[in-house]
Amino acid sequence: MLYLLDASVLITAKDTYYPLDSVPEYWDWLEYLASNGQVKIPREIFEEIKEGPDDQAKDLLFEWIQRPNIQKAIILNEEVDIGLVQKVCNAGYATDLNDVEVEEIGRDPFLIAYAFKSPEMRAVITSEVSKPALRRHKRRVPDVCNSLGVGWHTPFELNKLLKFSTGWQKTVTS
Repeated sequence: MLYLLDASVLITAKDTYYPLDSVPEYWDWLEYLASNGQVKIPREIFEEIKEGPDDQAKDLLFEWIQRPNIQKAIILNEEVDIGLVQKVCNAGYATDLNDVEVEEIGRDPFLIAYAFKSPEMRAVITSEVSKPALRRHKRRVPDVCNSLGVGWHTPFELNKLLKFSTGWQKTVTS
């Protein structure tokens, strides 16, 4: 299974549960998983993260994501199928989105399209919370995934599935 990370996963981890300077093991684990092809970030989502915050000088995630070894490991090396992006937009959001709505959705349809390409072999990882009552451009990633039959998990579910622990390196080497 290939797990495709939403930007929210890294941003939320950095800001809350796994600050880079407090829990570096988490970030090493992500790099390891990415190097082994278990987790990836589509280029469109990576670019969203790489744009960085307003104060890049103080942002450790921005520094981490700039490293060539991280970029080589974590970026999904394939082109998006624009037809699938359009299908995600039409079936997951609405067929008549205006420019403002499309802009508000952002790059989420790309993330979902990469998983939709092979739903039995790929799943989306997102920190977004399902809110099924939302409509059109306000829909959340989990709800659009559910509409399209695309699997998705929270970051904590990913941690359980792939057995994250601060001592993960000991289990890999033994």
